[in-house]
Amino acid sequence: MQMPMFEAIATGSWLDRRRIAMVARMSLAATVLMFVALFATAHGTRDFLGRPLGTDFSNVWSAGYMALHGHAAEAWDWGAQAAVQRAVHHDPHVPFYGWHYPPPFLLVATLLALLPYVAALVLWQAVTLAAALWLVTRIVPHRLTLLIAAAAPVVMVCLGHGHNGFLTAALLGGGLFLLERRPFAAGLLIGCLVYKPQFAVLLPLVLLASGRRRAVAGAILSAGALVLATYAIWGWPVWQAFLDSLPLTRSVVIEAGNTGWEKIQTAFGAVRALGGSVALAYAVQGAVTAIALLAALIATLRATPAVRNAVVLAAALLSTPYALDYDYTLAGMAIAFLVADGRARGFLRWEASVLAIAWAMPLFARSIAHLTLIPLGVMSLLALFAVAVRRMALLDHAFAGITPSPSRR
Repeated sequence: MQMPMFEAIATGSWLDRRRIAMVARMSLAATVLMFVALFATAHGTRDFLGRPLGTDFSNVWSAGYMALHGHAAEAWDWGAQAAVQRAVHHDPHVPFYGWHYPPPFLLVATLLALLPYVAALVLWQAVTLAAALWLVTRIVPHRLTLLIAAAAPVVMVCLGHGHNGFLTAALLGGGLFLLERRPFAAGLLIGCLVYKPQFAVLLPLVLLASGRRRAVAGAILSAGALVLATYAIWGWPVWQAFLDSLPLTRSVVIEAGNTGWEKIQTAFGAVRALGGSVALAYAVQGAVTAIALLAALIATLRATPAVRNAVVLAAALLSTPYALDYDYTLAGMAIAFLVADGRARGFLRWEASVLAIAWAMPLFARSIAHLTLIPLGVMSLLALFAVAVRRMALLDHAFAGITPSPSRR
């Protein structure tokens, strides 16, 4: 009896349509019930535990509020931000969530702060989630796609934090999706990720390697326009404040893990959580980043679009020391591209099961890392990355001519 089960996992035959739909409906129902209960038991802008609704959204709305009231540069001052958050939530003991984004994201925050806090949170999550879900249905046109994507545990994680993960996935996934057909529009989308500086190493290299000048031009245009817009509205002080905040952000948030090692699901975070030194964590992260960048460049040059997109999305997460579990919306987008390619060319052994595990892992990864220090989030991401790299090696022959042939005697 063990062999048939083993073979079912290897081939993915256990993932029949009925089982997939049942699990997805259960997950979606749990997500809906959780948020209905969360808002039903809230007290104003705080949940029943005293945390801001949307947790991380607290710093976004507060930064926008500060900008609207002439204190944009103070958004990067932790003391000033904390004071505003306490006033917004009418609680001197409300948890503090720091603002670490580059100034272009302050444009979004300012628009959101024009609305009351809860209305802004709901609109922000609804619009960006809708954009990400719509993109997934374009990548994988199937009647179950919307259900499976909406039910993904990473959606629940991202909604709970009021985070920008949906926007990031829509921009990067959308840019990669359009790269062949509408390269200029693809570049415009990717350039908007200037608010995510942790991807600054990977994405310019991928665009340059693609050889698509229109995509490069689009990225430069949108990124430059966002930077110039912040300078025109608030001047140099916001950029100076952002730059001045970086050493504290690096030492407290990234290196000391003030966010929580169970949330920082990167190679760097895994080493630090297990007691490794900062130097060792950077060394391991450097090695992982180098491998991720190399794979992304090879995929850009030699893989089919869907596989390339999956490699780049996984590499984006692997190449940074700071990515949290709600950033794994990018992994969800990578899964979509691999499913699309699998439906077109067939799945290799183990692939379907690995994709299913990666889809479900955000539900468990943080809790298990907190209790056991086992970095299941990073492990599932590495497995997803391996699936994409294996696929481009075996089906696209991406490494042909790169790996040395066996020596002859």
